Amino acid sequence: MMEIDSTPLPPRNKGKGKLVPVELDGLPWVEKYRPNDLSELVSHEEITDTLKTFIEKNRLPHLLFYGPPGTGKTSTILACAKKIYGNKFGSSILELNASDDRGIDVVREQIVNFASTKTIYRTDFKLIILDECDNMTNAAQAALRRVIEKYTKNVRFCIICNYVSKIIPAIQSRCTRFRFSPLALEQVEHRLNVIVEKEHVQLTENGKKALLRLCKGDMRRALNILQACHAGYEQVDEEAVYNCTGHPQPQHIDSILQTMLRDEYTTAYQRIERMCIDHGYALQDIVTDVFEKLQEADLPSETEMNMVTQLADIEYRLGEGANEKIQLGSMIGAFKLALPVV
Repeated sequence: MMEIDSTPLPPRNKGKGKLVPVELDGLPWVEKYRPNDLSELVSHEEITDTLKTFIEKNRLPHLLFYGPPGTGKTSTILACAKKIYGNKFGSSILELNASDDRGIDVVREQIVNFASTKTIYRTDFKLIILDECDNMTNAAQAALRRVIEKYTKNVRFCIICNYVSKIIPAIQSRCTRFRFSPLALEQVEHRLNVIVEKEHVQLTENGKKALLRLCKGDMRRALNILQACHAGYEQVDEEAVYNCTGHPQPQHIDSILQTMLRDEYTTAYQRIERMCIDHGYALQDIVTDVFEKLQEADLPSETEMNMVTQLADIEYRLGEGANEKIQLGSMIGAFKLALPVV
């Protein structure tokens, strides 16, 4: 009978002679390049400096992180956890995604059971991370308020959300709040340059500009787009970025804007509808880009105000599930009505 060689395979070789472990090679870049230390975070120096001081003095309060997606909220608290507990922190941290576990039963069972036991590490407290906490029900938040109060000696809570207005005031008052603003484009670009070099991505200058424009300060979105484009295209240029994301290309937005400003209503409607069908554009993306172009156009203030007001209503209706064809007609009509009669 043939013997099977059980010797583990060596890590795969990728790049210029650098060995990359198998377990990291297939990871999404968002996880592969997630910061492991507070010093590796690319922005929000004031927040990280404050957290370092809390940790050094062993006075970490309950934390509330809020702000847009992809701005480093989860990465920051995980880096804090590694600084407090080291790499072996599994039994000292409970991480729950409140989008999945958001009922009152989770608060009464999982959180209370974890909070009521003591840690074996040198620190005096354990850490509970509640991600996307703005999706928790009000009843669960009310129950959580009492748990935070009761187990303060044993546990610290880090509550993470996108919209702080959806967190009840009783929880907000028990936490130290930190707002994570969208990252500056220079900070996103610096991080992208590091990853482009490590992954040997052929990223052109116009491709980088398109990537930075579309990510809008969201590092997660920037990395996901870059990885998708690298997988689908040998060279990541502007066209590849827009094709990969399905976002309207700038020259098409210019064409749409000129058509609405100059052409007769029926002609404009037919041209824009044909462009949306041919390229698979979503009207919501067109509305957003047209608004940005309006800021650059030389239009009378009153005309621009009327157009922006109508665009805001159209965007809201699209978000509520309105018919795109009707809203396209509404957008063109809004432009025709807002333009001064010559």
